[in-house]
Amino acid sequence: MAMNIVYFVHGTTTDNASKLCSGWKQAMLNEQGKEQAANLGKIISEQGLKFDVIFISDLQRAIDSSNIAFPEYKKITDSRLRECNYGDLDGMHKSLVVYENHIEEPFPNGESLKDVEYRVRDFLDSIKDEYDGKTIAIVAHRAPQLALEVITKGVSWNEAIEKDWRKTGDWQPGWRYDL
Repeated sequence: MAMNIVYFVHGTTTDNASKLCSGWKQAMLNEQGKEQAANLGKIISEQGLKFDVIFISDLQRAIDSSNIAFPEYKKITDSRLRECNYGDLDGMHKSLVVYENHIEEPFPNGESLKDVEYRVRDFLDSIKDEYDGKTIAIVAHRAPQLALEVITKGVSWNEAIEKDWRKTGDWQPGWRYDL
């Protein structure tokens, strides 16, 4: 059997709207982000998609997005689903956070994308037996989603970054992964 994963990103935050990267810094959803989360919940409900559980990053923007979009579900927070720790660049302009330069090399006083991959792998390994054959949702951030691309599709980090929907504009109401 396989675990079916549907991945959702949190709604727009005040930092996002100001072109700042939050990393591990707490950032709150702005009104647009709250509306995005509510609309996402409606879309998923209309599709009839159901989850056995929803795992969420322990950062407030993911928690708030999941509570707005999916109020009826059991949710489990997990710090391994956090955004990449940009270290000294947390809260700085997004132009300074260049993923391609930090696949192996950590951000100053932060972590690398490979570190995020190890966190996400550890998370997946810890839940795979209990949720085998089930459909789970994850509400989190950019780097953990790219890590899922690397882990489940066998693509390189460079390829995942290049095809990132944030660059291509191909947002969708949930990305599906099988493990």
